[in-house]
Amino acid sequence: MNRSELFLRIARKSGVNRKSEVEEATKILLQAMIAALSGGKRIEVRGFGSFNLHTRKSRVSRNPKTGQRINVPPKRVIRFKPGSRLKVDVNR
Repeated sequence: MNRSELFLRIARKSGVNRKSEVEEATKILLQAMIAALSGGKRIEVRGFGSFNLHTRKSRVSRNPKTGQRINVPPKRVIRFKPGSRLKVDVNR
């Protein structure tokens, strides 16, 4: 499912006549999630799952082509943990 298909499905299920209203609401939701994660906060949607921000430590790696050692800087990554209801619904 791509973004426009998601907007159409939400519009049909919610009874909203215009896809643009659903698109705007979805953009606001995603912006709020990005802002929360950027600020180091955890996002939890009961029954769906939670998003956490983790920091990977810096490390030394190798370029597989040349074998040269490379310093990989620390970076922040987003982790998603599915909720129990999502797990059950997906595995039906």
